[in-house]
Amino acid sequence: LQMLYRQGMILPNHPNNTGIRPMIIGSEDQVKAQAEYIYTGNYGLTSVEEIVNAGITEQQAEEMMRIKLRFAFDKILKTDELIEMRVIDDKPVEIRNGVYISRKGLNIYEINYNNDSVMVDLNLSAGEEYEAAYQLGFHEIKREYFSVIHSGEGDGWDINRPCMGSILTFQGKIYLIDAGPNILHSLRALGIGVNEIEGIFHTHAHDDHFNGMTVLMRSDHKIKYYATPLVRGSVVKKLSALIGLKEENFAKYFDVYDLKFDIWNNIEGLEVMPVYSPHPVETSIMFFRALWEGGFKTYAHLADIASFNVLTKMITDDRRKNGISQKYFNKVKETYLTPVDIKKIDIGGGMIHGLAEDFKGDKSKRIILSHTEAPLTDSQKEIGDSASLGMSDVLISAQQDYIKAFAFQYMQMFFPTAPAHELRMLLNCPAVNINPGTILIRKGDANNQIFFILSGVIEFIVHELGIQHKLSSGSLAGELSGMLGTEARGTYRTLSYVKALRIPCSLYIEFLKRCGLFDIVKQNIGIRRFLQNTWLFGELVSCPVKGTIAQTMRSETYSEGQFLPTNGKRELFLIEDGEIAIYSGKQKIETLSSGDFFGEENIIFGSAGLLMAKVIKQTKIHHIPSEAIENIPIVQWKLLETFEKRIRKARHHFVFA
Repeated sequence: LQMLYRQGMILPNHPNNTGIRPMIIGSEDQVKAQAEYIYTGNYGLTSVEEIVNAGITEQQAEEMMRIKLRFAFDKILKTDELIEMRVIDDKPVEIRNGVYISRKGLNIYEINYNNDSVMVDLNLSAGEEYEAAYQLGFHEIKREYFSVIHSGEGDGWDINRPCMGSILTFQGKIYLIDAGPNILHSLRALGIGVNEIEGIFHTHAHDDHFNGMTVLMRSDHKIKYYATPLVRGSVVKKLSALIGLKEENFAKYFDVYDLKFDIWNNIEGLEVMPVYSPHPVETSIMFFRALWEGGFKTYAHLADIASFNVLTKMITDDRRKNGISQKYFNKVKETYLTPVDIKKIDIGGGMIHGLAEDFKGDKSKRIILSHTEAPLTDSQKEIGDSASLGMSDVLISAQQDYIKAFAFQYMQMFFPTAPAHELRMLLNCPAVNINPGTILIRKGDANNQIFFILSGVIEFIVHELGIQHKLSSGSLAGELSGMLGTEARGTYRTLSYVKALRIPCSLYIEFLKRCGLFDIVKQNIGIRRFLQNTWLFGELVSCPVKGTIAQTMRSETYSEGQFLPTNGKRELFLIEDGEIAIYSGKQKIETLSSGDFFGEENIIFGSAGLLMAKVIKQTKIHHIPSEAIENIPIVQWKLLETFEKRIRKARHHFVFA
């Protein structure tokens, strides 16, 4: 997209539009997936029928299609008209001008030109993450009754700031507006763990507002997804193309709530009104309001609007021509200029973004200029304010501590049989604010207090075992060593600002005994510790969720030479000790040991057949039923990721055999 639009390779009459196209290189399935991803990302829904199927009237759909085609220079292009595709199998393939590329392994390529070559390994090592292009620092936020936390003001090309987005707090709950690239870094900088997010309001499917969706799929609960069916239609098509998932499986990762255009939709007291906005893909601008003394307090989020100048040039009432009618233009202009308490607007300019000058006469109390990588000009500074990551606008301040209320909910999930008054005793422990980079419990120490994480992100490290897991709200740090009076097995360290209940170990032990839970928790905690040390369950799965999984597990020992039974119940096999080999036909593709798992094919698809698992030496296995993990998005994501990697390995072995 940078090449096509920013560098001008697709723009009519641009000097860089020479006929040379960008190129995508990779395996056949990945190239096809990216081709579909780019097509959907460019155009969204590409027919009147698809738009009508999203609940739009035929007349409105035809108008939307005319606008879409005008933005697309009157023609929907197939992906191969925009880019070149190079599929790499077992033989070297010429890229261009005598440069060749060949595949040497899974995600490993060699590029050759004459006598020079370079090897490129695209695999991330264990615990490795892609880095953000910028440093964000750390910020401590407060959960207000109704506020806007500014989480990004750049555009899709800005290498110094996150893309335009906002975070709403309402009655202490956290909602995102859009999810751009590097959102995990932005959330961590703000002291927010993925598990703390209640929902996301989605404006459209362009990458700088969409790319973080895969991060939100890595939570231990389904995050609520709020969008109009029109926007959701293009989002689901694009996400499905990106990760190779059937569209109907979107609901496995998100709780879907459809919003209606042009009316106030009530979301447990927070009201939102999406309004259609002209753009190359299906887009909603969003108005939010909450009732308080003196009337409603309002916030408007105008992401990816078009300038009045661009829309004016598109005006035509000839229905045979592509463009926007005068009546529709008047409605759009009136909506953009609706006065509110706080309004964030896109001033990116160009063909598909807004201009600050259009809002000179806007009567809103505060206007925030966003979606630009350029410094504000003096004329822009006279129109609106700027904001940086971590700044907040409080529309209705909180008169209570919402964190303690959420802590009580977590405690009830974790100890459902404990009396409320006993839980309140624990909640009376101090809620402490802890700086980023602080060691809570050091490996080898005998800790005399346990930390119950309420907000923020910490990491659990056992260096010699290669364990480095991120933990979010609902996690307990130092529980086992604190209960048993033993040395801590690993180090707990904060990655952001963290708020936690600091519970004396003696009080925690007494609480468990008074509730008749000590022996149960002691027995259960060993299994939870084992789950914590695994890649599948160690990251961002809260203690209450791990506790629920532990209660459903049953153990069985398998002898050398046995095959794991994959045609019975839908179960996952988690290895405690021993060794297992995975086969595709007669070809061994992977060896599994303690902490590894098998059976993801059965969990995802409800049947197995592509892969088999044979016991190499006596192995103890925990059977986890499908229903225990089907509503944990991060686990489902990792199962899908693992299955795809194993299938690619199987194909790789077949190609090079």
